[in-house]
Amino acid sequence: MSARTAASWQTSLADLSLILFMIAAAAINRQQGHLRPERQVQARSASPSSPEGTPLAIYIAAPDAPPLARWLAEQARDPRQRVTVTALYGPADQDLERALSEAGLLAAEAGRAGHRARIVVEPGIPAPARVVLAFDDPDEGLARSLLPQARNLPEGTRSR
Repeated sequence: MSARTAASWQTSLADLSLILFMIAAAAINRQQGHLRPERQVQARSASPSSPEGTPLAIYIAAPDAPPLARWLAEQARDPRQRVTVTALYGPADQDLERALSEAGLLAAEAGRAGHRARIVVEPGIPAPARVVLAFDDPDEGLARSLLPQARNLPEGTRSR
């Protein structure tokens, strides 16, 4: 066997080993992330029954933005979607009042456009309110609505 032939299969084996190592490391990293939540940034809503979904569309209520109702009309409509209005307020008292007022106006505009909206007002650096359209409506829980009934089933009847 020549030295060149021996080196070619060894190089291929080394490449495959490296790929396998990278895949295994990525899987372990993902698994450890689920086991140790203290290392992850927790960005969950206050209600455990109403987790935030992945945003489909985001509207920033900037001065040059189109009206919210027009923006919502341009989005694909689905009954499982929910509008979340998020407003940030600073340390001054008037910042909180401004954030509440802005969020209320946007939620009312979304309601007139036929969307149910929730309002989230939280401390932060004051900025224009943000409206997020996402699949996170708790009333449209799909399989989650079956969970309480599954807990009441006799032990032998649960599906696996």
